[in-house]
Amino acid sequence: MNANDLFLGPNPTLLPTIAAVFVLAGLVKGVIGLGLPTISMALLASMMSPAEAAALLVVPSFVTNVWQLQPWRALREMSLRMAPMQLGVVGGTLAGAWAVGAPVGSWAVVCLGAMLIVYAAWVLAGARLRVPPRSEPWLGPVVGASTGLVTAATGVFVVPAVPYLQALGLQREALIQAMGLSFTVSTVALAAGLGLNGQFHAATAGASSLMLLPAFAGMALGTRLRQRIGQDRFRTCFLASLLVLGSYMVVREVLPS
Repeated sequence: MNANDLFLGPNPTLLPTIAAVFVLAGLVKGVIGLGLPTISMALLASMMSPAEAAALLVVPSFVTNVWQLQPWRALREMSLRMAPMQLGVVGGTLAGAWAVGAPVGSWAVVCLGAMLIVYAAWVLAGARLRVPPRSEPWLGPVVGASTGLVTAATGVFVVPAVPYLQALGLQREALIQAMGLSFTVSTVALAAGLGLNGQFHAATAGASSLMLLPAFAGMALGTRLRQRIGQDRFRTCFLASLLVLGSYMVVREVLPS
């Protein structure tokens, strides 16, 4: 899909519909620090192929994730801590792109949604994951590589990265920054993987750039809402959102259209 397809395609409502998807996805991301690729992929899949949807979210995902890297003064320390995981993300995404091609269909989306449901329900029920600091040097690359494989198959980079990052015991703003770092690296790796498969080029980047403004508008509103939410409410909102996202992805793929 390119910019001309959005403006001049057979369906004149396509552009505002896609823009509305990115406003919603940006709002959720502003509140909980994730959700832009997940919501975008889930909703756009009814309008286009998974590969086209993944290519369309590259620019909004990258720019909003860079914004999420603030505060800049803490970025260097966070980057050093997360470096092993991010190396795994890059390696896993490129290996997955080479092995399976562009993001594939229903089975991968259902598996991803099911993982989100199980994780969110488990933690909301009172279970707590905890990763001790001594395990990060070896577990981080494993989680990163696994996330990269899921990213290559689905275009979504939430699992298992987000459960792992939450298990590190980070405070709210540090968790938001860590997710922003992981998602930024994942977006670049996804774009590279799509490029290897001929799914991301200059025209596609133009269409993706069109969605930057609605994504930022949604994220700005979501960020303001997040600043008004306390730590406990934030945690509940964070996990409940994962549960809703996972349920939607499974139901949408399993039920006949």
